[in-house]
Amino acid sequence: MLKEITPLTSSDCFTIFTRTKSEFNFPLHYHEELELNLVINAKGARRIVGSVMEEIDDIDLVLVGSNLPHAWKNHKCESTEIHEITVQFHKDLFDEKMLRRNQLHFIREMFERSKCGILFSRETAQALSGRLKDLQTRQGFDSVMELMSILHDLSVSRNARLISDAAFAQVQPSHSSRRVERVIEYINQNFDKSVQLSDAAKLANMTKVSFSRFFKAQTGMNFIDSLLEIRLGHASRLLIDTNRSIAEVAYHCGFNNISNFNRLFKKKKGCTPKEFRENYTYEKRVFI
Repeated sequence: MLKEITPLTSSDCFTIFTRTKSEFNFPLHYHEELELNLVINAKGARRIVGSVMEEIDDIDLVLVGSNLPHAWKNHKCESTEIHEITVQFHKDLFDEKMLRRNQLHFIREMFERSKCGILFSRETAQALSGRLKDLQTRQGFDSVMELMSILHDLSVSRNARLISDAAFAQVQPSHSSRRVERVIEYINQNFDKSVQLSDAAKLANMTKVSFSRFFKAQTGMNFIDSLLEIRLGHASRLLIDTNRSIAEVAYHCGFNNISNFNRLFKKKKGCTPKEFRENYTYEKRVFI
């Protein structure tokens, strides 16, 4: 299971991106940001949220809570034109004190319930699909207000149901996972520099050999692969968000060899950095 480093920065309110594709190819993953995902024309695909796998209909609208594992798989879907709209926003986009105001009571409750994942009714998905499509055309303050309005309408909609069970969603991080989080935070702060296994092991107060085993057991990835994932995550954001050359992006993200960067990027992302930039232009992905 992959911890996704989304391109959303602390300066953004939310990001929205749309895509038309012939298959689902992103692995089971989780991230701190909440995610509202609308999938159209993928009847027969399988949705995985938390501990539950379900076959979806031709329209599917789900709110996934912070750090809740999720993925969509082809399963029985035979469509070659799957339409997907994804909105990701920070879990602290709305201040806790603000959420306790009477007018935001339903949104606060919805965010709490999203820890298990929420499936909205077909009627709700159809009613809001047009507004979600139009959201990326809005800008600035107007776009934030429209997102709040959409979230409010979702929070008071009828026939929404929880997807995963509470026991799965409420597992608390262990001491071991908190040590991993400290290492991940260190990598995120220093990804553009030389990051050594010995530095991470020292931060975790372990020997290099013990830390390597510990990190692999906790994350399912070895340290080098995790470092690579984080660097590629930051590189993806720079490719989307700036006009820097591919070489500049590579060197800024800790890759000292442009050929190696291109090879690793294509291996992990399924396309070259140039193709990735062309596929995820501002017309397809918008940061607010």
